[in-house]
Amino acid sequence: MKTIITRALITGTLLFAGGYAFAADSGPSTPPPAPDKLSAARTQIEAKNWTAAIAELKRVNDTGSADWNNLMGYSLRKGPTPDFAGAEKFYNEALRIDPRHRGALEYSGELYLQTGDLARAEQRLATLDKLCTFGCEEYDDLKKAIARYKANGSKASSGY
Repeated sequence: MKTIITRALITGTLLFAGGYAFAADSGPSTPPPAPDKLSAARTQIEAKNWTAAIAELKRVNDTGSADWNNLMGYSLRKGPTPDFAGAEKFYNEALRIDPRHRGALEYSGELYLQTGDLARAEQRLATLDKLCTFGCEEYDDLKKAIARYKANGSKASSGY
């Protein structure tokens, strides 16, 4: 009987201590996520306010970021006076930084359709096909844009 009580006390002590240790050490503390410095530019892009988006991107000036370069290219391409050469420069820089940047691959493919370069748009689609093993939105969107381009007699559309 004494052995049973001793075992019960030891088990209870271990359970209490184990629970206490678990509560005290609930795993590594993860820092809160860093604020997205591109969120204001993204908000302007969603609102199709291209001039404000470009101004915000210039203010942030994160030229070492593939996302920043992609958004700058997108804004320049979509603006009221599209700057295709500037957009291509920024898309290419995004892809130099991150050759697997799906957004830059899709958007530069759309740029190539706008400028009549179907072959380069199809190259971007082929790259996306390799990256998107189980499919992805960027691949689907560029594939549809290429199909529209071909159905339209190889003429650019404003829908890119």
